[in-house]
Amino acid sequence: MPSNVEIKARVDNVSLLASKASSLSQSEGTIIKQRDTFFHCSPPGRLKLRDFMDGSGQLIFYERPDTDGPKLSRFSISLTSDPQTLREVLSGALGVKGEVLKERRLFLIGQTRVHLDTVEGLGHFMELEVVMRPDQTLVEGQQVAQELMKQLDVSEASLVGGAYIDLLQQNRPAS
Repeated sequence: MPSNVEIKARVDNVSLLASKASSLSQSEGTIIKQRDTFFHCSPPGRLKLRDFMDGSGQLIFYERPDTDGPKLSRFSISLTSDPQTLREVLSGALGVKGEVLKERRLFLIGQTRVHLDTVEGLGHFMELEVVMRPDQTLVEGQQVAQELMKQLDVSEASLVGGAYIDLLQQNRPAS
């Protein structure tokens, strides 16, 4: 299974982080609108359908610890040209855990995907995904993530664990 080393952090100053990421990537980034539908799945994995809202999507299964700081994420991705019908099938078969709507600004810096996300109901976040090479160790991937965190001035205190869906469900009032 392919893997990444990932971190997620809250962002207070979106303009400053975007400027630093733009400078490091030598690009303005790519804007991507996404709707992630999470389905019930056996722990510790997560299953989501990412709808790019343009008729394309990805079904993604991943396993990742819910800890702060750089962590290993293993994943499998299947492309789809009909995310709406696939959502209906999976909703009926597995049930929906929840949805995350976001606008993502993607920057590519070396082997790392830097996401500056505006998540509906949560606010602004940054994710780093160090795309691991087959010969790289977890420690090497973590070092790449930590070095980029320093370059982007991302503090340890701003790191969060879990997925956006978990954060949204924590914020939801009990019924």
